[in-house]
Order: sequence, then C-alpha cells, then structure tokens
Amino acid sequence: MSTNKDDLDLVQKLAALLNDAGLSEIEYEADDRRIRVARTLVAAAAPLALPAMAAPAPGGPQSTVAGTDDNNHPGAVKSPMVGTAYLAPEPGKPPFVAVGDKVAAGQTLLIIEAMKTFNPIKASKAGTVTRVVVENAQPVEFGQVLMIVE
Repeated sequence: MSTNKDDLDLVQKLAALLNDAGLSEIEYEADDRRIRVARTLVAAAAPLALPAMAAPAPGGPQSTVAGTDDNNHPGAVKSPMVGTAYLAPEPGKPPFVAVGDKVAAGQTLLIIEAMKTFNPIKASKAGTVTRVVVENAQPVEFGQVLMIVE
C-alpha cells in the first residue's frame, strides 16, 4: 500500500515529465491508484467561442472516412489527448489547413479542446496534407488519427 509521501513523489515526477515533454496532461494508473496531473495552457489563437462552431457537411472535400491502414501510415497525425477537434481557429474563419496544402514542421494543423484548454496540434514534419480524417467539432480519443501529412 502506498503512502501519501509515495504519492507526492510520484506526482512530482509526473509533473517534471509533463513539463519536460511539453504535455498538457499525464495520467498514471497502477493497481488501486490513479493519478492525473494537468496544467492549464493558454492558446492565443483559440477564443472561447469555439464550441459554437458548426460541423461541415459529411463527405465534404476535406473529410474522408478513416481507412484501416491510417494508424500505421507514416504521415499519420494522431491525437495526443482526449478532447474535441476544431479545424479552424474560430467560428467563421477558414480552417488551419485543407487537403492539398503544403505545411511546414511546427505549423498548426488543428486544435483540440480538452477541459476548457485549447491545445494546438502541430505538424511534426513538412509535407502535404493528403487527408483530413476528422470532422470539425468532432470528439477524439487519445491516439486517434486526425490527418495524414505526406
């Protein structure tokens, strides 16, 4: 059975890992305990009005149904957290990227709102957006493929 000191030490280690990795939240679960450490990030380009955005019509030019090979695709951009994906910085604005756009490493592709915090999801490499797998304002899971950048 763990003590409060053990839990405090684990929380401190998780917080350090959270900071070092640049994450907004981290969760640890083992046996009968579960510890979640989160921090609030401020994204200047993401106003609080985002949840009011309307989703585009299904089957539009930006969306496709995820194929079974998307998870293993080398250009798959996966969600680092559970939340709601938004393709544009605010309602009525154009999306961050569209199919066919060339992107630079570090460029914002979309944002994920999690616990009232808007987290930019950036391209890990330069390339071309070949597929946007999620719809605007769609709930997403950890590890879910969001787009393909080749």
